[in-house]
Amino acid sequence: MTDRLPVRRALLSVSDKTGIVEFARFLAAQGAEILSTGGTASAIRAAGIPVKDVSEHTGFPEIMDGRVKTLVPQVHGGLLGRRDLAEHLAQMEQHSIAPIDLVAVNLYPFEATVAKGADFGTCIENIDIGGPAMIRSAAKNHDSVVVITDPEQIAEVRAELEEGGTTLALRRRLAHAAYARTASYDAAISTWFAGQRNETFPPRLAVAGVLRQSLRYGENPHQAAAFYVDGSARPGLATAEQVQGKELSYNNLNDTDAAFECVAEFDRPAIVIVKHANPCGVAEAEDLSAAWDLALRCDPVSAFGGIVAANRSLDAAAAERITAIFTEVVVAPDADAAAKAIFAKKKNLRLLLTGGMPDPATPGLLVKSVAGGFLAQTRDNGRIVAPDLRVVTQRAPSDAEMTDLLFAFRVCKHVKSNAIVYARGLATAGIGAGQMNRLESARIAAWKAEAAAQIAKLPESLAKGSVVASDAFFPFADGLEAAAAAGVTAVIQPGGSIRDAEVIAAADNAGLAMVFTGMRHFRH
Repeated sequence: MTDRLPVRRALLSVSDKTGIVEFARFLAAQGAEILSTGGTASAIRAAGIPVKDVSEHTGFPEIMDGRVKTLVPQVHGGLLGRRDLAEHLAQMEQHSIAPIDLVAVNLYPFEATVAKGADFGTCIENIDIGGPAMIRSAAKNHDSVVVITDPEQIAEVRAELEEGGTTLALRRRLAHAAYARTASYDAAISTWFAGQRNETFPPRLAVAGVLRQSLRYGENPHQAAAFYVDGSARPGLATAEQVQGKELSYNNLNDTDAAFECVAEFDRPAIVIVKHANPCGVAEAEDLSAAWDLALRCDPVSAFGGIVAANRSLDAAAAERITAIFTEVVVAPDADAAAKAIFAKKKNLRLLLTGGMPDPATPGLLVKSVAGGFLAQTRDNGRIVAPDLRVVTQRAPSDAEMTDLLFAFRVCKHVKSNAIVYARGLATAGIGAGQMNRLESARIAAWKAEAAAQIAKLPESLAKGSVVASDAFFPFADGLEAAAAAGVTAVIQPGGSIRDAEVIAAADNAGLAMVFTGMRHFRH
């Protein structure tokens, strides 16, 4: 079989008509017969290009409101018939089946229809049947047939046809892309159906993504990496426009996602600074500039070269403060012109604008690979409010303490376990993350609070007069006692340890107020 193959007959049927009329004109000029359907045929005909309706070619009319129009032997036989088998060729001649050498199909916009919030019936009608069938038939017989599933593929097909015909290498690559497209399409339908049935973990979980960016490397230079998007509308990395700065790395993307998801927790203007996927400074304030100052104070050493997330549009004042130190990435829903001009002076700083904030309460799935498979869990969208809390000590928290306790527990949700967070005045005072025991996290957070105070030339540790949050219960009183020694006045923790009574007694002995949430926030 000759490697380069010309196109004598092409079937064009697309929802996205980008470039299709120009391509049809090119094919016609090369002497190809063009078959088409519906709106695609109308667009080609309106441009004065000869086109034959598929129904005329097959001798079978479109029926059932267009649900059945290409599901006929004259189409699929023309795609699947092997040109190198005499038996196939004889059967094609016997049944008047003409070979089809090229198919350009992009599918009904099911994903976009779902994203618009369409009703059940509308979504069902936007499930394409004939399109995936033609794509799969053409891809299976790629030795003889070219399959185009994306307007961006037209240029390379045209370039090869100008050289006398398409190569097997191109046809095989397009076949691979075709099956990936139908697989992701079916995955989107499956996911939607699961949602309609309120089934979080179906017997078969279909996960699909579209390549957004090939990355230089993964966590380390010897690892390969890429960024895929899943088509969901959640504001964040997938929706972000990179306004400026050099290419994002795997670690940049991972840390930026952690920062933006954390800052979305807060209702007032807030800043989150992240280093190695853990917050190193978080604050709420009357504006972003004030929030930045408070967040930076918590750990100015770790903040160097960090990721900064804001939950409001960035203004010039915030931009001036953020650019005063070396920052890898800044992510926010938007930025005004003055802020963009300030960031532009830092050529290597990446500025990402997401166009909105995610809702922390929105459900979703988190997927993590393990050897031989992957784990899936629902997003941690739990949010504790004051009425959820149970006071377990002799003293109840003051109003100011309660405000800080709720703030600290929200931060704790985004710190790697074992997580301890000291906070005062809606700002983190010290963070202990990722330790193998809770006592060490409490000690590290206290040490950081002391170090931050020394850098700021303050008379006492930032932990003095703060509150402390723990992402899970204190298994022993020692972690709480370490926090008390650091100067905390109130504690928030899930509770549920067999030694709760011992921990409560230690809190009472220290004069602390303590509340139980009944909800933990492990993050591994």
